[in-house]
Amino acid sequence: MADVRSLQELLAEHPFFAGLDEDTVGMLVGCARNVHYRPGEYLFRQGDPADRFFVVRRGRVALDVHGPGRTEMVVDTVDEGGVVGWSWLVPPYRWFFDARATQEVSAVAVDASCLRDKCDQDPALGYALMQRVAGVMYQRLQSARIRLLDLYGTDRAG
Repeated sequence: MADVRSLQELLAEHPFFAGLDEDTVGMLVGCARNVHYRPGEYLFRQGDPADRFFVVRRGRVALDVHGPGRTEMVVDTVDEGGVVGWSWLVPPYRWFFDARATQEVSAVAVDASCLRDKCDQDPALGYALMQRVAGVMYQRLQSARIRLLDLYGTDRAG
């Protein structure tokens, strides 16, 4: 059965937007659209303009980093209920990672320029979103810390 919920309902039900009132969510809908990605497709690539962020409704997204002479390394994954991307909020508005669908992904893409304009017009909205983005950043840093501990271990020689 097809999902026929409106963007307003999808955003209101998503954990990232929990606690925002109906009018505020309605304001955000003007910046949003549904998107879909097949496994292996990129939501964005490192270095590209960070012109949106993604509210994941279904599927899994891998955040990859790569360096000279190295293969891609997954630094985190984002599943249903998660958010992909916070570089849209911080100049120079460029992606630091690749984001790749590892499963079929359904998401809501939120236009960054539109959203930044709304935040400039409504500082309370900007603050509410900054709190949420800071939470996402905190979770990503914790996840990276755990992955580094797994990779390098906790034993220190000497």
